[in-house]
Amino acid sequence: MEKPDFELEMKVRDYECDIQGIVNNANYQHYLEHCRHRFLSTAGLDFAQLHNDGIDAVVTRAELDYKYPLKPGDDFIVRLKIGRLGRLRLIFDQEIVRKTDEKLIVKARITSVLTKNNYPVSSDIVVERFEKAGISIRQA
Repeated sequence: MEKPDFELEMKVRDYECDIQGIVNNANYQHYLEHCRHRFLSTAGLDFAQLHNDGIDAVVTRAELDYKYPLKPGDDFIVRLKIGRLGRLRLIFDQEIVRKTDEKLIVKARITSVLTKNNYPVSSDIVVERFEKAGISIRQA
């Protein structure tokens, strides 16, 4: 991944693992989502406030490539690079790497749109906030 816009360090908790002793595949989406939420908060965006304003962010597509498993106690880094596709879609290119050796664990592309009263609206609302926070949005 080119220089990420945001990184978040995390640690695997025992209860996130399955009978095989590795992180259950569904938990990787939780890691990715947590990183996106923390990233948005760095730009001054608050999901609760957006919702109160009638705006909701909705994931419309999630593409994940699982490369290697994490195990209990592993420290890892979730990285994020944001882009824009047209006026509606926000693209979050993300990866999870093991901290000790930078081993690629998961590569993901998450597509989301903003809705107001269940109808898509322009992502300009949040793009302006990112730019004010010094985060440039590339065309994906």
